[in-house]
Amino acid sequence: MKELIAFFVMTALAYLGVEIVRNWLMKRQVIDLPNERSSHSVPTPRGGGLVIVMITLAVALVSMFLSQSWKESLVFVIVGCGVAWIGWQDDLKSLSPKVRFLLQGLAALATILGLGYFDTVTIPLLGVLHLGLMGIPITLLWIMGLINAYNFMDGIDGISGSVALTAAIGWMLFLGVNGQFSSPLFWIALAIAASNLGFLGHNWSPARIFMGDVGSTFLGYCFAVLPLLSVDKVQDAFLLGVIVMWAYILDTLITFIRRLFKRERVFSAHRTHIYQRLVISGFQVSSITSLYLLLTSLGVVLAYAWIQGYEFAPAAIIIGLPLLWIILIGFTKYRENKS
Repeated sequence: MKELIAFFVMTALAYLGVEIVRNWLMKRQVIDLPNERSSHSVPTPRGGGLVIVMITLAVALVSMFLSQSWKESLVFVIVGCGVAWIGWQDDLKSLSPKVRFLLQGLAALATILGLGYFDTVTIPLLGVLHLGLMGIPITLLWIMGLINAYNFMDGIDGISGSVALTAAIGWMLFLGVNGQFSSPLFWIALAIAASNLGFLGHNWSPARIFMGDVGSTFLGYCFAVLPLLSVDKVQDAFLLGVIVMWAYILDTLITFIRRLFKRERVFSAHRTHIYQRLVISGFQVSSITSLYLLLTSLGVVLAYAWIQGYEFAPAAIIIGLPLLWIILIGFTKYRENKS
């Protein structure tokens, strides 16, 4: 009962907080102006993710003082603050990619020093792969990759808030079925879900405010670190983290590889992600956001099925999800040719 009350209180605080932050951003002229690559046509304040950061880190701090696992929570709070600060600076003055990646790399290294790294990974249908020291660069790549994937994917109204809400509820479920209702991780996931629900009240199409890099990079960090924090609490936590974020990961990875083969500047702004191409082909923004919400929900369901040991889960994860993405790519090309 207390969890439900806390959820609604944090949702209300987030909704009110975003309104206050929006007015402050308008006065400071932290505005995202439309351009040829934009999915919006009206000048819109960016930086609403500040509220998500503040609520999530506040809950993490309180949980830290009320639990024995204070070290893990402290690392999450300190490095999470650092990642959010990098994103905020990018919102204010557009950091160069080199500076941004360097700072994010330092944040990822600090996380590994404080929390450790993944030393095993479970691959459905194949078994457990022992990584050894290779787990260090893999964990580094995982953290930096998801920070940037979440940032790259935050390009249309409501998409990243919806995915965060769904993914965080998924982590609440995974932790809950493992008896972790009172753990700091459960409350961090609850705070992420509630704050994003409140934020979506302002960000659903047509958006009155954008999350900004401060919010998107912080959420990417959260969903990269939640599996790392859950290794001793949830079986196959790394795999679950990948499954939950599968749509964002595949969209970013395939787009990155395709641009690399075309010898394009892979870190320059573009509109070639699947979600962007679907919008350009004529779909409403809210429809595409709903699609990614459903895709993330599917990931949560399959991750839960894996935890529960359902026989269909391994094949559905390792074969079904990539096949579904191939179908989505084909449908996107069909729509582009038709339009």
